[in-house]
Amino acid sequence: MGRSPWVWGRRRVPPSPPAAAPPSGVPGGGGRPPLPALGATLGRLLGALEALVAPGERDRTRRLVREFGAPGGAGPRLQERLRRQPPAPPRLPEWPWGSSERLPLPVHTSAGLVLPRQDWEDWRGQLWFAARLIVGVLDYRLQLERRDPPEPWLQAAFGGCRVPGPQRDEVLRLPPGAQPPPFITVIRNCQFFQVEACGEEGTPLPAAALGAALGGLRARAGRGGAPPLGLLTGQHRHAWGRVYRLLMRDRLNRASIGRIQRSLFALSLDAPVLAAGGRGPGAGAGQVLHGGGACANSGNRWFDKTLQFIVGEDGTCGVIYDPAVIDGTVVAEMVDHALDYCRLSAHDPALMTSLPLPTPQRLRFSLGPETAPEVERAKRHLDSLAADVDVHCFSHEGVGAGGGLRPEAIVQVALQVAFYRAHGSLCASCEPTSLRHVLPGCTDLLRPPGPPCLALARALDDPQAEPELQLSLLREAVEAQNRRTQEVLAGQGAERHLQGLRQTAIAAGEPLPEIFMDPVYALATHFRLCTVQVRSRQGCWLLRGPLVPDGYGVGVGHVAPPDPPNSRDPPGFSPGGLRVAVTSFACCRQTDAARLGDALRGALDSLGGLLRRHGPPGPP
Repeated sequence: MGRSPWVWGRRRVPPSPPAAAPPSGVPGGGGRPPLPALGATLGRLLGALEALVAPGERDRTRRLVREFGAPGGAGPRLQERLRRQPPAPPRLPEWPWGSSERLPLPVHTSAGLVLPRQDWEDWRGQLWFAARLIVGVLDYRLQLERRDPPEPWLQAAFGGCRVPGPQRDEVLRLPPGAQPPPFITVIRNCQFFQVEACGEEGTPLPAAALGAALGGLRARAGRGGAPPLGLLTGQHRHAWGRVYRLLMRDRLNRASIGRIQRSLFALSLDAPVLAAGGRGPGAGAGQVLHGGGACANSGNRWFDKTLQFIVGEDGTCGVIYDPAVIDGTVVAEMVDHALDYCRLSAHDPALMTSLPLPTPQRLRFSLGPETAPEVERAKRHLDSLAADVDVHCFSHEGVGAGGGLRPEAIVQVALQVAFYRAHGSLCASCEPTSLRHVLPGCTDLLRPPGPPCLALARALDDPQAEPELQLSLLREAVEAQNRRTQEVLAGQGAERHLQGLRQTAIAAGEPLPEIFMDPVYALATHFRLCTVQVRSRQGCWLLRGPLVPDGYGVGVGHVAPPDPPNSRDPPGFSPGGLRVAVTSFACCRQTDAARLGDALRGALDSLGGLLRRHGPPGPP
């Protein structure tokens, strides 16, 4: 498999195109905002500890922070080294998933969206919807490519793929200016096909032609006869990397795997599954996150692909994506666009005619005797993972907005209140946030403001607390959340900066500063609550797994309100509602997805009732 014109990034997050101009308004120029002040970052670190540990337990950490940031200490020296780095911002190989670097991609790293369940009579409806979905996604991509300048993340999202390495993953991406491939990968019954999907200049082929191609593919991909190689991509990264190196020794395997990696995206045509969760969003969440196990559709995946769409014969549809390369907001926009196209295009499967289109090419593999036991181990692993993941989904009317209170900020505060009610304390929490407007292809972690959230949680549970006090504490927490959000979006977040200082010390071969080995620092970066929020017109369910074994992943989809809005609603009120999915590991007795989900529903009810009865608090 040749490497030109494809490049193999040596970092998990691909750098932005060097020829692209920095976004307008980005301070500092050169594609990178000014480095955050060391003192400000260390102050934010100490502030994050206030609601997590007792005052006496912070004394040693405060001393270590003072020593680290003092003139002549390790902090100023590492800060200066960061400042002298080239304009391209540092890409941190383990950011922001840290210890999850070598864990399997499904659940632990990958994120997903569950689309509204589709309703069709048979497999013809499945293929017709899949064909229109392909065209809708490619139309979205084409529109972004025609922007001036084009969106810089497109080269990594479409045609992007992880490659397992001995120590860390690499990212295959399309370099700027290179002609993108015209084909996608379609997987059915664990068999892989290359399907031409684009014509000249990247224009999507007609849905009728794609539907006919998928119909011919279905006839060729009968059950049985193909080992579920896709299961291997869901293994621990070191295990998959070992098998990957064995497979790539063979020329046929290199060619087939290379085509999967270079394809624009993958599409899984899933078989129907009799899920224990029925046809609700919880059952669909399992299909999207991990495929349901080896006996379901986990072998119908190539988890390394940056984008993989799922269309099930039973109407379960979704998309799984790599949040290190593309963020959920973009995926939600893409899905909205694609589903709009599906609704506007004709719905008659009989329109799948045999228009001129190259026959889908079956990708074949040469497997040695050492592959079979690896596939069996991957089967056991995916079955265990599917059984261990607990997903609790619910809809909520939302708490509205107004008086300067953003719905996303209110939800983040409500999540802190919910964790306090479920566990009696707060924990280290984060929300991975895209920096695509200042650092394309990069993310940082947004922490909620602990002390004001803790004060609000206690006041809400205090029957003697006056509503005026609760409203004041709510405003304080939301305003603090808004300030942190703006800092992070401007590239001034503390978490990325701290990781940059740490990685700079490691790269220089220096002893790791004591602050990074402090148990309290470890507690502050053990994110038991990882949240993601997006806006979607379609009412999709946003999914992400826990970052740590005793943690939760919470996806919140903000459904866009109707247009035009109801004239009886107060100014700023958003009646669209929420779609919430809480994920945890069933083997951990400390966590329970349903318990946190119920606590979150109660927190949203409390805040919503407070705002409805007493009105959103006005500016001070």
